[in-house]
Amino acid sequence: MKGVRYITDSKNRKKSVVIDLKTIEKYDENIEDLFDAIIAESRKDEASVSFDDVKKKLKAKHKL
Repeated sequence: MKGVRYITDSKNRKKSVVIDLKTIEKYDENIEDLFDAIIAESRKDEASVSFDDVKKKLKAKHKL
């Protein structure tokens, strides 16, 4: 795919990807989904917070 380069190790195994965001603008929605998935994966072990707790905190800060 134009605008995508892979970084490989000494055995030619893909290790990283470099995405030229200007070149692949037509895939913007897919790129956003990819970033969302990366963020979700990176946070999977974090403690969760209930929706009610979030609402309480927002109300206390007068943001809701």
